Amino acid sequence: MTRRELLKSLGYVGFVLMGSSFSYAHLLSSGGIREGARMLNLYALNTGESLRMVYWMDGVYIEGALREINHLLRDHRSGEVTHIDLKLLDLLYLITRLSERERIVVISGYRSPETNAYLHSKKRGVAKESYHSLGKAVDVRIEGMSLQSLRDIALSLRAGGVGYYPRSGFVHLDTGAFRYW
Repeated sequence: MTRRELLKSLGYVGFVLMGSSFSYAHLLSSGGIREGARMLNLYALNTGESLRMVYWMDGVYIEGALREINHLLRDHRSGEVTHIDLKLLDLLYLITRLSERERIVVISGYRSPETNAYLHSKKRGVAKESYHSLGKAVDVRIEGMSLQSLRDIALSLRAGGVGYYPRSGFVHLDTGAFRYW
């Protein structure tokens, strides 16, 4: 998808994004995307597990759905589960809406501090104090969408960190300050 095609497909959203005071939370709640339900379709590459469920309806997060999402996004090495940042779930939802794609392939979700320390010692590029260890980051790709297009949508939202790893086949998304690499 070219930048022109992306902006054209975003329509009103693209116009809103050009403003310096853009907030994706504002877009979700008042400006662009309004509806009664938010759904995620997730596939965890390392466990082979998947889920497709509504996690938010009529302004309320659904606790049972959040528990299942937290479990799916757990540290697949240790089995440890944490609460995943709701802003991260909303960011994933918004990206699927804007991309008109549904299924998100999760390469990495939550990482326990122990798992993160191990990976940091073994692999270049793993942050010592990763947002993954806070439940505020995922490494993903979206079926039927180029990594470059996924990165471009995430960058346009300015909703957190965006890391582009084409050789590894994923885009990192987090809910920290806006930055990119």
